[in-house]
Amino acid sequence: MATVVKRNPTALASTSAEVVLAESAGDSGFATTLAKGLVILEAFDAGAAMLGNMELSARTGIPRPTVARLTHTLTELGYLRYDRDLAKYALGARALRMVHPLLAGMRFRQLARPLMQELAESVRGTVSIGLLDGTVAIYVESARSGDVGPHVPDIGMPISVVRTAMGRAMAAILPPAEASLLEERIEAERPDHWAAYRDLYRDGLRQCAGRGFCTCFGEYMETIHAVAAPLFTASSLAQTFSINCGIPAFRLQPGQLEGEIGPRIRALAATIRSLAGAPEPVFTSL
Repeated sequence: MATVVKRNPTALASTSAEVVLAESAGDSGFATTLAKGLVILEAFDAGAAMLGNMELSARTGIPRPTVARLTHTLTELGYLRYDRDLAKYALGARALRMVHPLLAGMRFRQLARPLMQELAESVRGTVSIGLLDGTVAIYVESARSGDVGPHVPDIGMPISVVRTAMGRAMAAILPPAEASLLEERIEAERPDHWAAYRDLYRDGLRQCAGRGFCTCFGEYMETIHAVAAPLFTASSLAQTFSINCGIPAFRLQPGQLEGEIGPRIRALAATIRSLAGAPEPVFTSL
């Protein structure tokens, strides 16, 4: 019988092959080749949409000959596509098939979208829903007005938990054990960020518990100020969501983020919970 290594749902899947393999030590059911293939797919991002085998090897720690076999296989399956002129790979269209069932399972997104768009247009900013994935939040829905500045959220984009209102709002409704583990992972992965933003992060959790939303004044992106409110946790899948509103700082009047937009994002979160039939969140005790 295979040894099952239990991992906390808030744990972040590493993009380092060495770390993945080390964390699976003692798990005879762990398929290392499959894991390495997934690590290859996760190496691509918006800033590195085209990568060669050498670059993939450097990013993942997987030896180049192994990378070459994996990229060949993934290309044959359609998960990667190969540019012969550049001798580099990019994600293939088939990768989108994996995303659709996940998003389709979040039916509340369709209910929330017109309400999000209305708020985004009224404040001339962005309104987004995020899902907790380890030490990052991943956008699963987003609405925006016209010119929203340099940060344009899009589905699938990851952002820091410790440096953002969205991330802090998610952490505010985690069970205590998971909240503690999340802090440990943040400190282990980015000790510089944890040292710089720990107090602001914990204050964000207290803000959520006290008034139902938290603020962020440029800690993630200097020109964007944001406010966020917890949504809910889908307990069956251990999925934790929050909703935020980001606005270019120059458009805000003093006190507007806390006094006007914060209560509006809190009210929008409550409306979405009602439409989704989700319970009121329980806040983490600090």
